[in-house]
Amino acid sequence: PQTGPRRLVRNTHEGMLGGVCAGLADYSGIDRNLIRVLVVIGSVLGLGSLIIAYIAAWLLMPAR
Repeated sequence: PQTGPRRLVRNTHEGMLGGVCAGLADYSGIDRNLIRVLVVIGSVLGLGSLIIAYIAAWLLMPAR
């Protein structure tokens, strides 16, 4: 069990690309694959704006 406050970090060990979705899943408690599917659907429907947000998170979130 984790002690102290949770931190939003990239999970590079469980991630497929940059670990952003895996890190978000660890932080929120939601399944990794559901996060990944939502990101792909959001990227298609949002005309790529979510891809920019993903890249920004990749650059700004510290790795675990």
